[in-house]
Amino acid sequence: MDNRALKQVLWSQFGAALQMLENALNACPPKVWAEPSHGRPFWYLAFHTLFFLDLYLSDSPKGFAPPSPFTLSEFNPKREMPETEYSREQLLGYLRYGVGKCRKMIESLTEEKILAKCGFRWVDFSVGELVIYNIRHVQHHTAQLNLLLRQNAADPPGWVFKGADEMQL
Repeated sequence: MDNRALKQVLWSQFGAALQMLENALNACPPKVWAEPSHGRPFWYLAFHTLFFLDLYLSDSPKGFAPPSPFTLSEFNPKREMPETEYSREQLLGYLRYGVGKCRKMIESLTEEKILAKCGFRWVDFSVGELVIYNIRHVQHHTAQLNLLLRQNAADPPGWVFKGADEMQL
C-alpha cells in the first residue's frame, strides 16, 4: 500500500471514530450530561477522551498543553476530575480542534515516521501503532458514552462506517 492510500485509510477510520464521538456528544440530554456514572459524569468521559486524543496526536508529552479553557488535570496522579464542568459547546470545540490536529498529523506521516518510536515512554509503540491505539481509545470511550445514553433512556446515535469526507492529501 502506498503512503497516500494508507493515509486515506487511517483518516477514514479515525474520522469515523471522531464522528461517532461528536454524535454521542450531540445526543446527550441535559439530565445525563452531569449525572455521575460509576463516579464519572458523561461530560468528564468526553473530556478525558478528547484530552488523550489531543495528547497522542502530539509528538510527546513534553510541552503539551491543551487549548484554553482545558487544563492538564488528566495528569493529576490522584485522578481527580477538573474543577470546572465543561459544556457541550466547549467539548465540541475541543473535538473540532482535535479533528484538525488529527488531519495534520496524518498528512505529515511518512514511512520513516510511521515506523519511528513514538515519544510516549509509557507505551512501547511506533508512531503508526500509536495512531491505531488512539483510534481505539476514542472508540472505547465513545462506546462508554453510548452505553450511558442507553442506560438513561436516551437514543444513542448509530454506527459510522467511515469518515464523512475524503482527506485532502
